[in-house]
Amino acid sequence: MKPEELRAKTQDELKDSLVRLRKEAFNLRFQQASGQLENTARVRQVRRGIARTKTILRDKAQG
Repeated sequence: MKPEELRAKTQDELKDSLVRLRKEAFNLRFQQASGQLENTARVRQVRRGIARTKTILRDKAQG
């Protein structure tokens, strides 16, 4: 998701998105450990999505 799209969301929507991304990262780690992960690039995308979401949440909290 692009930063512009994230900035348009409310803090509650961002928190929901963060929870969803963390669950996905958790599931991807399990898939990777069991050798079932097909799209290895998705791990990196999810990690960056989490960082991007946390950054924008922090910006909104500061003012």
